[in-house]
Amino acid sequence: MSAEKISSKIWKEVPEADNPFAASVCYCSGFDVYGEVLPKAGWIEYLYLLLMGERPSIHQTRLLELLAIALANPGPRDLSVRAAMNGAVGGSNNASNLIAALAVGAGGFGGSRELVALMQIWSKCGQDIDLWSHYLANPPKEERRDDWMHLSHVPGFDPYGASRSKPVQQILDCLASVPTAANVKWLQRNVSNLETAVDMPLSMIAVVAAACIDLSLDYNQGEMLYLMLRLPGAAVHALEQKKMGWRKYPFFGDAVELLDYPHAD
Repeated sequence: MSAEKISSKIWKEVPEADNPFAASVCYCSGFDVYGEVLPKAGWIEYLYLLLMGERPSIHQTRLLELLAIALANPGPRDLSVRAAMNGAVGGSNNASNLIAALAVGAGGFGGSRELVALMQIWSKCGQDIDLWSHYLANPPKEERRDDWMHLSHVPGFDPYGASRSKPVQQILDCLASVPTAANVKWLQRNVSNLETAVDMPLSMIAVVAAACIDLSLDYNQGEMLYLMLRLPGAAVHALEQKKMGWRKYPFFGDAVELLDYPHAD
């Protein structure tokens, strides 16, 4: 009987001579992970190798590193972080708290669903300001879907914002400093025109989408990366709130009412 094998272009293992269930050498897209990548590469380079199957350039490494820092902690205002915090103070285990963050962070308001929609739009409009202006003035209606609700706003823009937030501008400017970030640079040059066309300020999702395209990611890769890179913030805020307890958590304490019941006869 022939042995069943998993097909993968990403990963290859050579088993130990005396133990077929343990790997002796592991290759990621042709690179020896523990003999070559581990002592010579950084985490960001390895992450790009995993995603793209090739070694990143200096500029790709820098762009991905900046993006990772920008996304690492969305902060407690973010709905996905709040989901993890809610679970933590309610007594859920750590895995459940991260799953809560992933679930909420996959949605259509600041989540990966919005990112996917914007990257798909970007593939059609590219760096053509006329196409973008037409799209923003006349956004197409989404087809009916069973897995997601329709987006409630134009992706990449903040429907509740009065003006572009300072962190969004800072991240946009920082990522645009990378020489090969052509789409981020284009966004930086045209941001005011885009905001005027849609009458809403730019959101973080738009900067992330531009960076993902400059990294040559497709929308599935961009979605996975976005979900992963935001987990550190959800994790540390959940751990902090779990340690502090629900009594110091403003959204739980006022909703809990303790009653004195008379002793049973």
